[in-house]
Amino acid sequence: MPDTPVVWKDEELTPIRDKVYQYIKQAIVQGIYKSGDRIIERELADQLNVSRTPIREALFRLESQGFVKTLPRRGVVVSKLSPEEVIEIFTILSALESLATKLAAHKANDTHREELDAIVAEIDSALSEPTLKEEHWKFHFKVNDVINRASGSPRLTSMLDGLSEYIRAFVYLGYELPGRMRKAMEEHRDQARAVRDGEAELAENLTKIHVENAKKAFLEALDKE
Repeated sequence: MPDTPVVWKDEELTPIRDKVYQYIKQAIVQGIYKSGDRIIERELADQLNVSRTPIREALFRLESQGFVKTLPRRGVVVSKLSPEEVIEIFTILSALESLATKLAAHKANDTHREELDAIVAEIDSALSEPTLKEEHWKFHFKVNDVINRASGSPRLTSMLDGLSEYIRAFVYLGYELPGRMRKAMEEHRDQARAVRDGEAELAENLTKIHVENAKKAFLEALDKE
């Protein structure tokens, strides 16, 4: 967590409970809190300059969404996915992302293609570096963002956004395996190229391969924890 206290702006109209919820969730999503880490109400209340009530409300909300859980004698901890949960999530993700990618390849307009072209260039540039940086895993979300918008299906995008937000909290785990980040970036680049070029069947198949590889990496990393 940051060393300096957080100062909430008076002009911010969002209720404190919602700001606290977003703050904790982002800390989980960004990997500041990792699987198994304890979240201590008292420390958070002091850090965020709030009472413990909005902290409790936020943690209850996050627990209902699966981000945290309450354990005997440990209190609230960041959730750790079971292998069964990983398989379930990635099975759903494969079906939804494959559909979105196929639709995007058919429906992408010039703006979407230009965005994908720029991302492909960024990935190629990053892959040319001898050492990849931690933030390069974010290409996953940059590619998916364009594909989801290009798919032209708001309901599908909404479902993927909800699932992706959950995946984002744990995605760093699979990328800790040697070579996985580079391989994932290559997979995202190939996806983006296929969508940009309107190759729907290829884009769909590449997406299925990518999600399957991501699942295997995640399960392997989970087994090593």
